[in-house]
Amino acid sequence: MEAIEGIKSDIISVINDKQQVTYNELREFASHSGIDEEALKRGLHELEIANAIASRNSGGILTYYILQDEPPFRRIMIVEDDRNINKLMMLSVGKGFDVKQVYDGKEALEKIKFEKPDLVILDLMLPGMDGLDICQSIKTDKSLKDLVVIIVSAMDATSNRFKGIKYGADYYIKKPFDPAELRSLVTIFLKKKGKKFDPLIDLPNEDRISDAVEKALKDADSKLEIGRLMVDGLAEFAKEFGNMSGITILRLVSQLLQDRVRESKDSVFVGFLNGDDFVVAGDKSAVDAVVGTITAEFAAVLPFIYQSEGYKPMELGIEDIYGAEKPALSLRYTTIERGTLIERRAEVLKNKMNDDIGSYTYEELRHMLGSEQLDITITRDPGNGVRLSVGKGKRDDDN
Repeated sequence: MEAIEGIKSDIISVINDKQQVTYNELREFASHSGIDEEALKRGLHELEIANAIASRNSGGILTYYILQDEPPFRRIMIVEDDRNINKLMMLSVGKGFDVKQVYDGKEALEKIKFEKPDLVILDLMLPGMDGLDICQSIKTDKSLKDLVVIIVSAMDATSNRFKGIKYGADYYIKKPFDPAELRSLVTIFLKKKGKKFDPLIDLPNEDRISDAVEKALKDADSKLEIGRLMVDGLAEFAKEFGNMSGITILRLVSQLLQDRVRESKDSVFVGFLNGDDFVVAGDKSAVDAVVGTITAEFAAVLPFIYQSEGYKPMELGIEDIYGAEKPALSLRYTTIERGTLIERRAEVLKNKMNDDIGSYTYEELRHMLGSEQLDITITRDPGNGVRLSVGKGKRDDDN
């Protein structure tokens, strides 16, 4: 008993130091500390049961988050007209929350405005009032704008995911949903210690991207491919329609990527470079499948993106509708050639103060991955969540 309590204390100390740590990092710590993997897994399991930590598979990486020691009792409202699904959502959320169940849209909005819960789990097809209208009403109300909204819907995600994110939803989950995914999201949104959880910013950071780069270069026979998925035209789009529209596009791409990685049978990693591009790594065939699927999904949602900014549909087809003057958005994937990566890595290492590689900075990673000249920069704003800034310059691979 004393041994496992000591292991749990060590785990808490490691996670608390950074507030979020991957399982691989914990396993490496355990190995150096003489803790076998079974004891590590037991310690992690008991800490999750005790609500001291929470885990989430984000971008293909299992990550553990430290939770508040004594968080205030959070209130959740589940708005779902199917009573069986509503009950399943309530059971999925688990204990430690004040949960209220509502089955009608109009009634839900009235109760939300009066009771001001901390988080709403929201279906879209509801009697009385549409879920998207509820979401928009919540996020445009100054007294409710900080309320977390998770949409869980079986409706066609092609347009509705985009609309939900544009209206302010913090996350969109497709039905049939994974109860464990819903529970981890709710727990981390409401109980995570430190900075507010944001699924865009909290994609694997520079430490995890650094690990992917090193893994890709570990041996000459490695089949791990690493590349960048870029949102071309995002800077022009944000200039035309506003920075929040640009952030909406990044959130959309981020959630599409996370869905594809979660559903992939192969190991694929996704990271975010805090600009208008994402890092994708894995076996070539698996990466190709993820990139191909998300590119097609993004192309399918583009008409709804343009419509939301005032371009009205006609029967002539997309090109005829929007013309050449609209800010053109598209996804572009570029593989980072191994030789180029090795060469740029060597340049970075020359400037390091010692032989310990450790973790690369975002600036070093951008140099290695050819993303130094940023059109878009994303930062965390303590008061407003995520902030987008439009800059100038061309990437190394631009014409």
